[in-house]
Amino acid sequence: MKEFDETAAAAARDRQDQLTKPPGSLGRLEELAVFMAGWQGRERPAIERAQALVFAGNHGITRQGVNAFPVEVTAQMVENFRKGGAAINQLCRLAGAELQVIALDLDRPTGDFTEGMAMEVDELVAAIQTGKNAVDPKADVILLGEMGIGNSTVAAALAAATFGGTAEDWVGPGTGADDAVMANKLRAVAAGLKRHKGAATAASILGSYGGREQAAICGAVIRARELGIPVILDGFICSAAAGVLLVNDRNALDHCLIGHESAEPGHRRLIAVMQKKPVVTLDMRLGEGSGAAVALMILRAALECHNGMATFAEAGIG
Repeated sequence: MKEFDETAAAAARDRQDQLTKPPGSLGRLEELAVFMAGWQGRERPAIERAQALVFAGNHGITRQGVNAFPVEVTAQMVENFRKGGAAINQLCRLAGAELQVIALDLDRPTGDFTEGMAMEVDELVAAIQTGKNAVDPKADVILLGEMGIGNSTVAAALAAATFGGTAEDWVGPGTGADDAVMANKLRAVAAGLKRHKGAATAASILGSYGGREQAAICGAVIRARELGIPVILDGFICSAAAGVLLVNDRNALDHCLIGHESAEPGHRRLIAVMQKKPVVTLDMRLGEGSGAAVALMILRAALECHNGMATFAEAGIG
């Protein structure tokens, strides 16, 4: 398991202090450059290869009326991704990320977590391994996103099971739930939390609530950490999935940035309890990895300044 290189980070901070600007004047851009330096183990980090992974899955919890759109939309959107017609396609092209869309058994939804386990052990292990296998060892940064009708309900259950609280603390409108759908989401999450109250490990929480795409996100996060590759998480659903790993290891997400603060109400609470700071806040709530792709553009800007600016000595200033 690769760890953050404090020596490289210190060298990057020293370089920032010598660049032709007042110290700290580039704000978060300076922090991002140091973050990348520490994980890449070099004073001047670079992004030559950015990999965007979008995992897709379907959910049995949709039988409880928690979704504003029919489950068939998951497969339809996967096809749209593959044809280049979605927001994430445009954002990845602009940000310079190679997009890979991975659908996990869309014709076989997970179980309804109000009635039983969402995934049995073999399903959980397979989904996690799919996420691990998807990571490109040569990538300099990994972007993670998801697609799955009903998965904002799953995310609310995962957040509550991982960090505590009630359904009301975590359930939000997702892609546009009306009052009736919101009531169904609240009821479903409350019922799930009651049924699976004994779940206390990352594996048991993921198995209890699902889904396959959330488990794959965890697998990708784990593999990226093994390789020392920084990760940009997307919004609420992606963050809630990765957050489960903190149950087993409070440092499991040290290599992860949260790309943006979603407009989904629970995400701000989740970011706070995870002790993270989003790269951007743009009131987005699309998913697909869209916020992570926007954050990649900011990350690239941070490294352009860090690597390309002159020092005072080089510029002959002072």
